Amino acid sequence: MILATIVCYFAILLLIARITGRKGGSNAAFFKGENQSPWYVVAFGMIGASISGVTFVSVPGMVKAMDMTYMQTVFGFFFGYLAVAHILLPLYYKLNLTSIYTYLDTRIGKRAYRTGASFFLLSRMLGTAAKLYLVCLILYTYVFRDMGIPFWSIAAGSVALVWIYTHKSGIKTIVWTDTLQTFCLIAALISILVFVTAKLNLDFSGVIQTISSNEHSRIFVFDDWMSRQNFFKQFLSGIFIVIVMTGLDQDMMQKNLSCRSLRDAQKNMYCYGFAFAPLNLLFLGLGILLLVLAQEMQLELPAAGDDILPLFATQGYLGEGVLILFTIGIIAAAFSNSDSALTAMTTSFCIDLLDTGKDTEEEARRKRNRVHIGLSVLLIFFICLVDALNNQSVIDAIYIIASYTYGPLLGMFAFGLFTQRKTNDRWVPFIAIASPLICYAADRFARQETGYQFGYELLMLNGILTFAGIWIVSKKQLKNEF
Repeated sequence: MILATIVCYFAILLLIARITGRKGGSNAAFFKGENQSPWYVVAFGMIGASISGVTFVSVPGMVKAMDMTYMQTVFGFFFGYLAVAHILLPLYYKLNLTSIYTYLDTRIGKRAYRTGASFFLLSRMLGTAAKLYLVCLILYTYVFRDMGIPFWSIAAGSVALVWIYTHKSGIKTIVWTDTLQTFCLIAALISILVFVTAKLNLDFSGVIQTISSNEHSRIFVFDDWMSRQNFFKQFLSGIFIVIVMTGLDQDMMQKNLSCRSLRDAQKNMYCYGFAFAPLNLLFLGLGILLLVLAQEMQLELPAAGDDILPLFATQGYLGEGVLILFTIGIIAAAFSNSDSALTAMTTSFCIDLLDTGKDTEEEARRKRNRVHIGLSVLLIFFICLVDALNNQSVIDAIYIIASYTYGPLLGMFAFGLFTQRKTNDRWVPFIAIASPLICYAADRFARQETGYQFGYELLMLNGILTFAGIWIVSKKQLKNEF
């Protein structure tokens, strides 16, 4: 049943790719969708790209250990989207950028430019591998392991499918496939909620009462400054997570830059930001309902929160319909994130590191195709590496990775945007590498000596250290304004 669902789903994706790519696979179409993407289509598709298969599985399982405190971070997300819409998007459209890291070359220098692009490639490769790993693991555990098919082949097959429908038209195809995938994700989430509430014999008011009265319904934590769930830590981290993982991320910005105008891109960001909070609230509510159902059925829940929803979906506790919906949901969520990430990494590598903008159309296309294949192979390797190292909630691991790898990007862009000073470009790569190392040492020291636990606020500390380091080696003010 799962295999049949996968085959039908990807057949539709390939049909969309064929339709969108029938007029050829130019570099303009691959990188920026020829600037013809309708903003409302981009906005809807970006919901699925941000939620990912990790959210679909991990967020419902978070309530077991963290209650609903993840919503504190989500509330911060909205204000982060406003900052992106009014600070970063106008800059990108003014400079007519294909890769957003070109700004660092214009403002700071070539070494900062290459460093920023390299940190993005590392961040996106690790994050995409972690997200796609979770789906591969579920498919392997519940479907392919009994067939004797090894995990690495599941990873290879998944990445190959992404490559097949993105290699020709890139972002032009992804804008439309993401729309389908977001629709499937939301439909699957709501349908699973309906199945669970029916199993609990609850009406709408009963659902609200059950969730609000549950011991895991706590959202806000104001009293414990040492906790990683403290409101101010989570809220401020949410703002900066969006700024770096959306506003300073080529993957997410590439979709926005494919819109027809800055105004359209900003409307996309507003709608997208509004939609994120209620969807995450539904995921967390589903998590509480699953805990209640497990208690009624006297089920022993797995230790890892990421395994709770897969347990109910794959072991027949909710019926075969939920199994199909769960399969569609995680595949739609995972691949809406992975396809755009692979395209964005290809764009950044070609534009930022290979400088294909100076090549002829045909030569640039050949390089783009080779890079697309090479990054696909590298993604398979990192998925297998995550499988070997995984030992915690995947969504938590992704944000911790982001704290270390996106921090230098935050510091570099902040220096460029909010100062008029000229820095010594040759020191920037060393500063960008030293900042995460100092953050890691500070985190270890704080835990051992004071018991204080850094959470996602490591991202802000990392950005501040990078900013300070670049400031120290800077001199005299610039006359140009950016």
